[in-house]
Amino acid sequence: MSGRAGGLPTRALRKTLSGRAGGLPTRALRKTLSGRAGGLPTRALRKTLRGQAIERIPTVVIGAGHAGLAASYFLSDRSIDHVILERGEVANSWRRERWDSLRLLTPNWQSRLPGLRYEGPDPDGYMTVGEVTEFIERFATVSRAPVRTGTNVTSVRRADDGYHVTASSGEIRCRAVVIASGACNQPSVPPFTGAVPATVEQLTPFDYRDPAKLPDGGVLVVGASATGVQLAAELQRSGRPVTLSVGEHVRLPRTYRGRDVLWWMDASGVWDQRYDEVEDLTRARQLPSPQLVGTPERTTLDLNALASMGVELVGRWGAVRDGRALFSGGLRNMFSLADLKMGRLLDTFDEWARTHGRDAEVDPPERFAPTPVPSSARLQLDLRSGEIRAIVWATGFRPDYDWLDVPALDAKGQLRHDGGAVDSPGLYALGLPVLRRRKSTFIYGIEDDARAVIDHLARYLAETNAIYLTQRAPTAPLNPGPQAR
Repeated sequence: MSGRAGGLPTRALRKTLSGRAGGLPTRALRKTLSGRAGGLPTRALRKTLRGQAIERIPTVVIGAGHAGLAASYFLSDRSIDHVILERGEVANSWRRERWDSLRLLTPNWQSRLPGLRYEGPDPDGYMTVGEVTEFIERFATVSRAPVRTGTNVTSVRRADDGYHVTASSGEIRCRAVVIASGACNQPSVPPFTGAVPATVEQLTPFDYRDPAKLPDGGVLVVGASATGVQLAAELQRSGRPVTLSVGEHVRLPRTYRGRDVLWWMDASGVWDQRYDEVEDLTRARQLPSPQLVGTPERTTLDLNALASMGVELVGRWGAVRDGRALFSGGLRNMFSLADLKMGRLLDTFDEWARTHGRDAEVDPPERFAPTPVPSSARLQLDLRSGEIRAIVWATGFRPDYDWLDVPALDAKGQLRHDGGAVDSPGLYALGLPVLRRRKSTFIYGIEDDARAVIDHLARYLAETNAIYLTQRAPTAPLNPGPQAR
């Protein structure tokens, strides 16, 4: 009687109430509505008529990106009833929050979801934004995911028997919740953005679409992860003078010994390292994305490539004083550390190839030139001079859990979880960096994560259901399997 989600009566009941199903409501129903059949309408009916009926579903998944859809796939595989609540459309972030020229960092042959993988003519290419959206949409269709689009979740809180979810479409009571809303809901910018002169336009990757949307003149890109180097290169090629403020970064070649560098990450087992095997897990989850770009030419886009294009490199932006951007003088240390870590990773690849008898299948080992330090890197830049007309803050992202009314966040606003099991019984997460493995950050890594998390969730439902049945009917035989489904 509650309808699909919003608490309205079912279509048949609405027709009856309106008289469209053959005239006025039936006599018995009219008496019930009027209170003449023994008082006021039943409580459930009164709630329905007021649009306040609470829907009951065992599991709610929040977010219909690749992570939420993967959760749905394994929930369906276990016959666990569930619904996916999505604020926008399927793959909404890829539709609304990406710049036009963006491509996946992973090659097409690594683009796979449970039961679906890339089967096109270019396995070594990289999907465009539109192709990623279509790929995720196709997954939602073939898996028959129960997605409710245009449904904004405003609150999730504990209830006696699980969780109470408040959404724009109504109220849901469930026993488990899977948070798959992503790790990149909001741009992370430094606190001194308010001190930047008003004459300089500021934007984040959520706002940026292409160079034509920026004012003419110089651009300061802040941040040298994958996003920062890609935007700096695109803006430089558009004819604008570009300055790149460089902080901590992960340098990688696009190809190594004739193979995509991500082939090496996969084949060598680096990406399969479990979260409980990582020495400093907190730091691993905070690492910036590697300096990679997906292009048909499979080109390397590191700081050396940007400098050769004419991009000016400066240190980490630390403050604004009297309209001047102040940069650190630590470029040499920053460059040396990134080069050192890349060298160690390549050594790991070489050792794996040697010990597994794969040397003959790939090109000989190679090493790359170190990142040279500019002879006179600027330590400050006058933002009032007109040299810089726009700033692009490619300084990372953070999740948005303002709707989560459960004490499961740490001091930095991150979910406290152990491999996806959040610090609150029945609450789970997917789609976060290094959730269960180093590859968790990528679409390619979601299948293993989702399978393990939903396995845990299914056991939780079965165990809690068994306890419930024991308390209600201690002498009755228990069969928690079907109940958990």
